[in-house]
Amino acid sequence: MAESIILGIRTAANREDQVVDYLISKLQKETKLSILSIIRPHGMRGYIFMEAGSKEDADAVLQGVPYARGILAREIPYQEIEHMLEQVKVEMNIHKSDIVEIISGPFKRENAKVIRINKQKEEIVVELLQAAVPIPITVKMDAVKVIRREGEGEDEEEEG
Repeated sequence: MAESIILGIRTAANREDQVVDYLISKLQKETKLSILSIIRPHGMRGYIFMEAGSKEDADAVLQGVPYARGILAREIPYQEIEHMLEQVKVEMNIHKSDIVEIISGPFKRENAKVIRINKQKEEIVVELLQAAVPIPITVKMDAVKVIRREGEGEDEEEEG
């Protein structure tokens, strides 16, 4: 396989996630380009990194992408960004039908039932238990804690 290069992409500040989302959706349609990965280092504003087969492929995929301001002139050696990368293994300890307590955000301290899980986005859809009408709410996985598993005895439930 040909050697890949890492390129720095300038973006509008605080728009890095939108650029990444746009690039991913564009790459799902455009399969001819050799873009291997898109890296969004947290805490770094105004830049993302792209691992590509060639600068031409990177230029092609960036055409018309909102908030993308261009490619930095020089390639980035992997060693320069290695410290920004971390192996993330998301522990999926939340299951459908679990009862969770929301621990952050506007619904803090509310109990809810897990309806759906989106592992890619690390989000879950819950319905508040105390609500008169069940309304699905999407929250980040780290914004909840499991307080009761479906199938566990009711006597194990903790009152908070």
